[in-house]
Amino acid sequence: MSERSAQGWSLIEQQLAASGRSRWLVTGCAGFIGSHLIEALLSAGQEVCGLDNFSTGHRHNLDDVRSRVGEAAWSAFTLVEGDIADPAVCEQVCQGGPIVLHQAALGSVPRSLADPITTHRANATGFLNLLWAAQRHGVPRFVYAASSSTYGDSPSLPKVEDIIGRPLSPYAVTKYLNELYADVFGRCYGLQTVGLRYFNVFGPRQDPNGAYAAVIPRWVATMLRHEVCTINGDGETSRDFCYVRNAVQANLLAALSQDPQAVNQVYNVAYGQRTTLKALHAALASQVSAHCSPMVVAEPRFADFRAGDVRHSLADISKAVERLGYLPTHSAAQGIAEAVPWYVQRARQAS
Repeated sequence: MSERSAQGWSLIEQQLAASGRSRWLVTGCAGFIGSHLIEALLSAGQEVCGLDNFSTGHRHNLDDVRSRVGEAAWSAFTLVEGDIADPAVCEQVCQGGPIVLHQAALGSVPRSLADPITTHRANATGFLNLLWAAQRHGVPRFVYAASSSTYGDSPSLPKVEDIIGRPLSPYAVTKYLNELYADVFGRCYGLQTVGLRYFNVFGPRQDPNGAYAAVIPRWVATMLRHEVCTINGDGETSRDFCYVRNAVQANLLAALSQDPQAVNQVYNVAYGQRTTLKALHAALASQVSAHCSPMVVAEPRFADFRAGDVRHSLADISKAVERLGYLPTHSAAQGIAEAVPWYVQRARQAS
């Protein structure tokens, strides 16, 4: 582990050790980020209840966590199969007041444009159901996945938490609504909430399949099939890509912070650097070629810009650094170097 990585995680380890064995609820536990959260918590000796309806999550993600943490740690995990859109399910999993890490949602801007009703049911109604149950059962901290899509059409860079624009998609509306409800529950009921505006999180276990797969796993899968990747737009669109290890760190810091000024806030979770889509394609192609030598990756093709997408995204992470002690350990390049071998291995196992 690098010195920077050790610094980024030392505070979490200290806080987990001081708190002893705590009870946690991770919604969307079989999903990409959720599975990494339960892996980190179980590895630290915590008791975890996971909730998932498996609409986008996968049981093989849980199997992978089990193999990594071992049977002793896995025995502290309980799976509840259910939907946050069902109030009774939310009441069930919030009993006893666990620390909540709420990741369950239907992602994807294009999906929300195609089906805004289903997106609202999961991301807005489900969020309110869980928030209400958390308040009723005395949950000590409610950390939830917000989204950089909340910045909408705001042209300012880097993105600062207090300056947002108009939403550009139904998905963005639901994620902003989450922030409004969390703020109201903090002021009206005293519930401690923390929202984390994720910026293009990527890494192992991110699903490369389906119409709404995120760009990094989708492109790697395309390259491994010896097909041509499609870039929407001119390739100069840029994103602040955030490796999943950074997102896990932010969640645990937000859940464990004892600073009263750190709660009932929203934070950017990113690395703080922009990567254009053309540069991203080149970086992925380099890694894929290196791990599948002598494979040569084809140049990308270009298509129309995608509806609902913002042109550029870059996070100011100073608020999370100052109030949470957040110290991202992986740049986009470092994350890609760790993630691509996992995708290559997964593709070989599937073939």
